[in-house]
This record gives sequence, C-alpha cells and structure tokens, in this order.
Amino acid sequence: MALREKVLKKKAEKFELKELERIIPNRGKLLVLEKLLNEAYLIRRPKPSEYEHRKQLIRVFNEIARELYGNSSGCPVVEEFGSFSMDLFTTGSDLDLSVNFKNKNNSQSVFPRDQKIKALRKFARKFYALQTGGHVRGVQPVLSAKVPILKVIDAGSGVECDLSVENRDGISKSAIIRLITSIDERFKKLSFLMKAWAKAHDINSSKDRTLNSLSIILLVAFHLQNRDPPILPPFSEILKDGEDVASVQKSVRKFRNYGSKNTEALGELLVSFLLKLASVEKLWPKGLCASTYLGQWTSKTWATKIASMSVEDFTDRTQNVARAVGKSEVEKIYSRIQFSIQRLSLFMNGEIQESVLNESLFGITNTLHHHPPLTTTTPMQPRAAQSWLPRPQPVGGQWGGMGTQHQAMGSGQEWSDDHPPKRMRVAADSAPGTQGWGTWGPELGGHSQPAKRMRAAEGAPTPPPPPGTQGWGNWGPPGWGAEDYRGRRVQQPNGPRNWLPPSPPPPVGGYWGRPQHEAMDFGPEWAVQTFDHQPAKRIRASEGSKGWGSQGSSPPAVDGLGLGDATSNGSGGPQQE
Repeated sequence: MALREKVLKKKAEKFELKELERIIPNRGKLLVLEKLLNEAYLIRRPKPSEYEHRKQLIRVFNEIARELYGNSSGCPVVEEFGSFSMDLFTTGSDLDLSVNFKNKNNSQSVFPRDQKIKALRKFARKFYALQTGGHVRGVQPVLSAKVPILKVIDAGSGVECDLSVENRDGISKSAIIRLITSIDERFKKLSFLMKAWAKAHDINSSKDRTLNSLSIILLVAFHLQNRDPPILPPFSEILKDGEDVASVQKSVRKFRNYGSKNTEALGELLVSFLLKLASVEKLWPKGLCASTYLGQWTSKTWATKIASMSVEDFTDRTQNVARAVGKSEVEKIYSRIQFSIQRLSLFMNGEIQESVLNESLFGITNTLHHHPPLTTTTPMQPRAAQSWLPRPQPVGGQWGGMGTQHQAMGSGQEWSDDHPPKRMRVAADSAPGTQGWGTWGPELGGHSQPAKRMRAAEGAPTPPPPPGTQGWGNWGPPGWGAEDYRGRRVQQPNGPRNWLPPSPPPPVGGYWGRPQHEAMDFGPEWAVQTFDHQPAKRIRASEGSKGWGSQGSSPPAVDGLGLGDATSNGSGGPQQE
C-alpha cells in the first residue's frame, strides 16, 4: 500500500506540472481575473435580510418542535449546519437543519434509524397541514437515504429546508470548517466561488451523483494545503488537541496568518485549482484520495472498493465525502473542468473578453440578473392571493386595446425595480394611453432567468412598421442571442441559418421603448434553444401588424407562462406557430 501510495503521489505531481503548461500566466490578465472574481464574490454574497430570514426560519422550526413535543425536557432543539452555518451560502442555497434531542448523541445504538424516521414523520404531518394552508410547499420525506431527511420549502422566500435528526456530526464539521476559514480569507472566498462555479455548471448535487458542497470545500482546502508555501496547515495539526469547538477555536488562533508567506491571489489559485483537478482525472480509479487530515495525496479503497472520486472525511477517515459521485457523472464533472480551463486559456491569450469568461465560469453574473427570491416578512406565512393563473381577460374582450395596461393585464401590487416579476404584472395606476408591454420576463423551462425591461414612452403613438419588416410578439427566454456559459450559441434560422452575435444588438434609437417591430426585427423566423435543449415556442406577428400594444393585436399562448390563449382577429394580429 505504501509503495502504491508513493507511485500515485509522484504521478499526481508530474501530471500537475504538465497541466500547468496549458495556461501561460499574463500579469495584466491575472489582475483583470482578480477583479472579476472579487466582483463575482460580492454579487453573490447574501444580504443581511437573508441572514435574518434564515434565522427566523430556525426559530419557526423550534416553535413547531415545541408544539409537537411540548415545552418539556424531552423537547428537541432544531439547529443549523451546512453552508449557512459555515457562512458559505448563497441566496439559492438549502438550509440544513438537525432535530437534536437533549442528552443524546449521534450514536446509532442510542438513537436508532427507526426513531429518526418516526420523528421525521411526525414533523411531516405538521408540514402537510401547513402546506394545505399555503405556508409551505414541496413537503417530501426522503426516508430511504443514508441520512433520512424531510424536505420542505418556505412559501414566502422559496428557501428549501432539509430537516434531519441527530446530525451532530454535520453540525461539528460545519463549525470546524467555519473556524478554519478564519485562518486565511482566500479559503473562504475560493470555496464560495468554486461552489458557485459548480452550481452554474450543474455539478453540485449529491442527489444527481455529482459533487456535494463539502467535497468542493475540502478539495479547495486540500489545494491550499499543497501550495508552496502552504496557505493552510494539515487538519491533523488543527485537531490534535480535540475536535470540540472550544479546542479547535483555541488551535486556530495559533495558525492565524499561517499562509502569509504565500502571495498568490485569488485568480492564480482558481486557475491552479482547476489544473490540479484536471491532472488527476485518470488517477481516481487507481485509488488516489485527497486527504485534508494529512494535507497530501494518499491511496485508499473503501467499503465499496475504489470510488469514482475520493475525498477523505477529516473527522471520520473511514468515510469518503464524495462517495455519491457516479462513474458517468465524473465525465460530466471533468467536461466542465476542461471547458473552464479552455476559457481561462483563451482569456489569458486575449482571445475572449472578460464578460465572456465571467459567463463561462459562473453563468450570468450581471447585477441585473441577480435577484433573490421574493420574501415575506414572517417565515412560514402564506403568500397573498395573487391569482397568477388564469389571467383575467382584458377589458373589451380583446388584446391590444388603446386603454391603460392595468385594464388588459389584471390587478395587483406594483413590483419594485429590484425584484422583477416572473409573471407580467402592472400597477393599477399605470399611466393611461401607454402602449406595449410593461415589465416582463417570464421564467421559461424552469430556469430562473432575469427579466428584461421594455418600456414605451407615455402616450407615444405606434408608427407603422418599415416596409418588409414584421412585428414580433412575445418570444423565447431571456439571454437571447448570447453565448451561454456552456459555450452554446442561440441559433437564428434567418435565411442561410446565421449565428447570432455574442450579445444582442441595441434597440433602434439606443433606448427601450421603440415599437417592438423596430427593436426586435430579426427576420421572418425565430427560434430559441434553452439550456435543457428544449426549443422555445416561436411566436410571429403577421406582416403589417403593429406589434404589442397596437389596437387589434392578440397575445400568444405560451405554455406555463400564464399568458392566456392566442386568438386571431383576422387583422394580422400575432399568431403562434
């Protein structure tokens, strides 16, 4: 075993040196990359209100526990762990919670599996009742998993809560990692960004047999332990006086500024991290394992023999925290790693712009696209009845009338500029005489895409379309015409099937509010390809129509968007193909 481990370590180091040759560092580009990464980090950091809302959710869960078990010595306490506890969560992160009974520990002999399942079923009955009242949704017990959990989504905020029982091991690990992140801020930032990267590339889910968040965080820690000079010490040195919070807290103080001699910036560390992972792709099946406890590569086989990827648990070294990763999923993970390395190389060579790299790594990170889910003042409170579907019929029985938009588009409170809607809503006091759609941006295919805005000048008349043009109706998802972060382009079958440019052309006149047939004239055909390879519906307005907001036009029927049915009025209104 020792010889095998030595051979694997030597190969890993050799392959890493070879991979480093793929990207030639460019000092100027590294500075730009550093700025890009810091901005991406700041954009995704949760707001104070999001911290407070999750704390309120924890209080609500504890109130429910007291309701179920009574306010006695036998009443359990609900505690957080995972990304929220480690302060590495984002707006869309789950909230991991554990129901802990007093005077109990995580020993299976003391609190057996069937008792955990019994407790979760008790909570499930309560949440099913709350779901009926609209307070929560998506109640789903997952009792066959290695760690049984109850999933429930807060209706007001959209935060998914994963409730387990007696998960003290998870609480302990989370507390230790949070303390270790205080040794060097680069650990916290790089962990946060690599989680965001993995999420954007759809490889951050143990449920889907890809990398869970703990695996990503430990791989980042392992990388920092192996820099020259090292930025983090082996975890064995931090835990040598004990794994309890008090002992670790005392130990961590000794290692403050441990990596001060290493001056590598965040950009350099991200590049070298991806290259390190790429270098060992063929060595995982041979038993290579990343050990943060030792701070070096080792060789390991598990109860299930050799794993697809091996990341040793630093508190229980018999466990592989990446055990969920499947063989075919490793290929997916490495395809995303190779894609990102390729884009970084192109950026260093000046072949792609900063914005393209940003989208390639993290998806769309523009602040216009970063909108937290709607929240209510109090968790577990039902949303106000908003009657998303069906949409009320327009006044006068037809679309495109010259009246105010609130007549044609229903009622409801006005949405703030900071939180664009997923369904089209216009305030009841909309200015009379306006034409065209107000704020819009429905979510197509289940992807949370940002809303674009199109606003017509108040009372502006709609001029006739230029000769040979057609007025377009509603069309595909946001992000049209752009190259997505997976490197695909949206196709426009226009004549000889040209590809759209990386960014959409500006609207005629340089501002939104022009008639749509002028701002969006791309020819007689239009098709949009969504991320899940499902084609969007194509909507076309007949030649000579005046676009939306003109009298006599009618809206398209787009599945799942709550836009009603398309009807032809025989006057050249928009029709669905």
